Amino acid sequence: MQTTNKSVPLARQVLAASLSIGLATAAFMGLTAPASSAGAHVPQIEEMSWTFAGPFGKFDKAQLQRGYKIYKEACAACHSMKFVSFRTLAQKGGPGFTEEQVKALAATFKVQDGPNDQGEMFERAARPSDRFPSPFPNEQVARSANNGALPPDLSLIAKARAAPRGFPWFILDGFSLYQESGPDYLHALLNGYKDAPKDAACGDGLYYNSAFLAGTCIAMAKPVSDGQIEYTDGTPTTVEQYSKDVAAFLMWAAEPMLEERKSTGFKVFLFLLVFSGLLYFTKRKVWSAVPH
Repeated sequence: MQTTNKSVPLARQVLAASLSIGLATAAFMGLTAPASSAGAHVPQIEEMSWTFAGPFGKFDKAQLQRGYKIYKEACAACHSMKFVSFRTLAQKGGPGFTEEQVKALAATFKVQDGPNDQGEMFERAARPSDRFPSPFPNEQVARSANNGALPPDLSLIAKARAAPRGFPWFILDGFSLYQESGPDYLHALLNGYKDAPKDAACGDGLYYNSAFLAGTCIAMAKPVSDGQIEYTDGTPTTVEQYSKDVAAFLMWAAEPMLEERKSTGFKVFLFLLVFSGLLYFTKRKVWSAVPH
């Protein structure tokens, strides 16, 4: 009895120490993260509402098709998507284009092929099996055409870029399944072009953008303006809508199997729930015959 009485406060001390260490670590992470970038530009990114958010989220096919249109007409002249094949545009969970539509869409791009019988490289119309090509033959040409800046590939941009999430949100996001930080940032970036304040003027070839993570001056000119690209489904043709649509499309490009992943995860969760119940009742059944 004496040993048991001593073990109770000991257990409480261990638990209290563990909680103290956990809180101290969390506080340290929360306090030191901003300190490492003291004085740096930290844009305010609005958390948007997306159809693909949450454990049961799904892509809006019409929005993905509009987003593809924005990419093709406003982005493809500078940005590639070298990890995305044209044929994925017809796969389940994507924009929902038919195979014939994909063939027609792919044919509007030119890709390099070869060598031919004469040993020379040549250009041909892209096929569904091809990947989205780069508009530039190499990095040097790309930088030369963009004032020294290299336009990033957009295949994984919705995952590679993310709005800053300070303490405690970066911890809570793991429980809330929040994964839309990338699209939030892309939406904010396309809407962030403004006239530069007098104390934040940008140099030649740079443009002021209040949402740009690396500062407030960006080499990319404003890619879209209100009414620039027509929609045939009556959707408003505004920068706000354009940015939502292309951000959703780029999220799909970065994770084309998102819907299947969420569906599989839900099924696994149900299986584990039922399996845990069966284990519990089996344990009770087996041990009920054992005398206490």
